[in-house]
Amino acid sequence: MFLSQTVIFVTISSLGCRVLTIWELSLSQLVYTRHLGKCSRFVLRVAKEQQKVEQAMRVIGIDPGLRNLGWGVIDTDGSRISHVANGTCHSSTGTELGTRLLSLHTQLTEVFAQFLPDTAGVEQTFVNKDGAGTLKLGQARGIAMLVPAQAGLSIGEYAPNKIKKTVVGVGHADKTQVAHMVKMQLPGVVLTGPDATDALAIALCHAFHSRTGNTLSAALARAGA
Repeated sequence: MFLSQTVIFVTISSLGCRVLTIWELSLSQLVYTRHLGKCSRFVLRVAKEQQKVEQAMRVIGIDPGLRNLGWGVIDTDGSRISHVANGTCHSSTGTELGTRLLSLHTQLTEVFAQFLPDTAGVEQTFVNKDGAGTLKLGQARGIAMLVPAQAGLSIGEYAPNKIKKTVVGVGHADKTQVAHMVKMQLPGVVLTGPDATDALAIALCHAFHSRTGNTLSAALARAGA
């Protein structure tokens, strides 16, 4: 799984540049390298920082939509990922916009109350030729941002191409490819619909970036302090 592929480059005295995979380093290996000097202590600090966040974390991904708002929940524990649930919140066409937004808010709030996620990922809105449609999508996305904010969760926002690049490896992958890779990453998952599939892809993307880029950046900042 891609969660085990994060690496950092560390120069250790005269040994030159080595690639250390933080997820695969054991504490005994790190202790063994202490005699190599400051760089090895730096690695130890980064690994300790990584250990703090390599605890079980429940992630929810949200695919905004006014008619269909997809959601997907996964559990991560280090490099292990497992599917929890996925589904879609619906709003009826033909009713007032305010009523539809309230319905989405109520349904999504119930999902949060049931599954109690620790962090949330939301897809960013892209502008298309249909200005009115884009505006409505933006209002639905406001609900997707509001509910996790009300729960006090951190929220990651990702462009569609970034989600596809993270999950599939190609920024312009089609929905079939995304669904295939979601099934590969979450064996045995039953996808309840295309919107829920996209939401699980968002959750996988958020889990990856939460545990790699953000964590390592924080660790590097602390190590350099």
